[in-house]
Amino acid sequence: MNKKILLFCIVNCAFCIVAYAQSSQRMHNLREVVVWGKRPMKDIGVQKTTFDSIALKENIALSMADILTFNSSVFVKSYGRATLSTVAFRGTSPSHTQVTWNGMRINNPMLGMTDFSTIPSYFIDQASLLHGTSSVNETGGGLGGLVRLGTIPDVAEGVNLQYVQGVGSFSTFDEFARFTYGSEHWHVSSRVVYSSSPNDYKYINHDKKVNIYDDDKNIIGQYHPTERNRSGAYKDFHALQEVYYNTNKGDRFGFNAWYINSNRELPMLTTDYGNERNFENRQREQTLRSVLSWDHRRDGWKFAAKGGYIHTWMAYDYKREVAENNWSSMTRSRSRVNTFYGQAEGEYNPTRKWYFTANISAHQHFVRSEDKNIILQDGDKAVVGYDKGRIELSGSASAKWQPVDPLGLSLVVREEMFGETWAPVIPAFFIDGLLSRNGNVMLKASVSRNHKFPTLNDLYFLPGGNPDLKSEHGWTYDAGASFDVGWKAPFPVSMGGSATWFDSRIDDWIIWLPTTKGFFSPRNVKKVHAYGIEGKLNIAFEPFKGWIFDLNGSYSWTPSINEGEKMSPADQSVGKQLPYVPKHSASFTGRLTWKSWSFLYKWAYYSERFTMSSNDYTITGHLPKYYMSNVSLEKGLKFKPVDLQLKLAVNNIFNEDYLSVLSRPMPGINFEFFVGITPKFGKKKTEPKTDNY
Repeated sequence: MNKKILLFCIVNCAFCIVAYAQSSQRMHNLREVVVWGKRPMKDIGVQKTTFDSIALKENIALSMADILTFNSSVFVKSYGRATLSTVAFRGTSPSHTQVTWNGMRINNPMLGMTDFSTIPSYFIDQASLLHGTSSVNETGGGLGGLVRLGTIPDVAEGVNLQYVQGVGSFSTFDEFARFTYGSEHWHVSSRVVYSSSPNDYKYINHDKKVNIYDDDKNIIGQYHPTERNRSGAYKDFHALQEVYYNTNKGDRFGFNAWYINSNRELPMLTTDYGNERNFENRQREQTLRSVLSWDHRRDGWKFAAKGGYIHTWMAYDYKREVAENNWSSMTRSRSRVNTFYGQAEGEYNPTRKWYFTANISAHQHFVRSEDKNIILQDGDKAVVGYDKGRIELSGSASAKWQPVDPLGLSLVVREEMFGETWAPVIPAFFIDGLLSRNGNVMLKASVSRNHKFPTLNDLYFLPGGNPDLKSEHGWTYDAGASFDVGWKAPFPVSMGGSATWFDSRIDDWIIWLPTTKGFFSPRNVKKVHAYGIEGKLNIAFEPFKGWIFDLNGSYSWTPSINEGEKMSPADQSVGKQLPYVPKHSASFTGRLTWKSWSFLYKWAYYSERFTMSSNDYTITGHLPKYYMSNVSLEKGLKFKPVDLQLKLAVNNIFNEDYLSVLSRPMPGINFEFFVGITPKFGKKKTEPKTDNY
């Protein structure tokens, strides 16, 4: 079938659903759709991890990178405190993880990745992970999965204020403020975050040895010195403005605008022994993300439209003082990204057995990237970067069917175009079976195709871009089970969990490899086989009145094997684990609350990771496994004019000496103290609703 015709049919399907819904007399309110094993019918087959509001706000100074590290088993690769942090599912790479914010995809079109260290958890009200095949329900390209982030459009009635001041180790200061106003029709929210720190923590430099001499100048021993993090200071400012108008007749209009201004020094490697005063390594960023939305809901159907704009300006400068007051610019990189976004989607629930959706979205990117220290000659022109535009279209239609109570089926068909290249049709099929109502035991299975286009840097980066790259593509298979039980004697207990087996075979995997010309360039590896098991378990109980324990754990076993062809006779990478992919990862959180007290323990684990595709056990070839433990104690105080919240957090409580990335220094034990102030205005506040339009 002609791909343009297919996409045209998908778009028309969305509007046909809406038109038919308007004339149908057999409509059911979407809030009353069939609950399938304690889940809405629209979630048939969807494997997701959802984070509650407590997890998102458990430590207000955390970024989403920290939230995902301690509350899931996905791999969070961090280059250090307040520096680049990326997320990868199921043994894939960060560029195989799609990220949306209020429905708009926010992956950097140049790199394909998202820096989660620049996403404050204070700005996120809803977060969930869609694993593997489930990501096809939202968008294509998520060969590993998708991270869905959003804000809640409703706020408490009346005027509300909140201010939090945080003070931490290394002269770290965090300030948070929020103003909300809620009425019958209007919901307004303004949030601000400002964080700053010299970030000069101490660490043991295992890449450096200092000799110990005797009186005769003979070396009698060596030790690894304790040094301070150099060039690690940062100042981050975030502002989020939201305005919603609800007609209370089925229509809601919204506006979201998120501004980022970041100025960060980038820590030097532990192998760099230069004088700390003779270099500058700095990254600056200014980003604006904005979304306009309209939601139109009636009994049995819904239509939504969104439009958005993203502007990002980013600068990277690396300078060295070659002589006194004489600086040499080693790298001077500038990039500008402008993205225009549009989306329309429809949902239709004609009977209790059927549920239909359709979606069409477009992202138009304009990217200019240049590095004036890298100049290539093209005839009589000097080339310092690239200036490209690319349109990205994605459309889908899905049907979910419940022929009998214990069985649910779902089919999704997606089509995408990047530039002038169309992807093959992306299908996904899901099946859920309710094995037992006692314990809500469910079996599930799914299969999907997926397709990911090369990023703009993959194609055009200077030097090294490869315009001949093929798109990555493959099939993913999932099968698993879940349960949810509870009982009241001898005390209230609720327990739930799931286990999923997955298998992904990805062809033409893109990997950057060194060239004989002294720089890296991306190539297509023939095949990567990623497979494994994901599991999670949660239990909450109240052994004594007022004493509540909440325990959550997750685990992943994710071999990710290069099964491609040898690049050369000396290539030792075939049959080996991909670099920087841990086979084992796990997390655990335990929360104890009593009256106005709350104690939290968080633990995360990553197994060893190799830094080279040959999996060599050399000093620089692998990173040892590590465990991370954080604790916090919180106390609420209520007074007539104001509520106070006091919190003490201790990070890396066991002073773990670890590396997430080779030669990147990481902090030891550190502390943070927060004071939260919530004024009262005498008027009784009502809790915000989440589905009243």
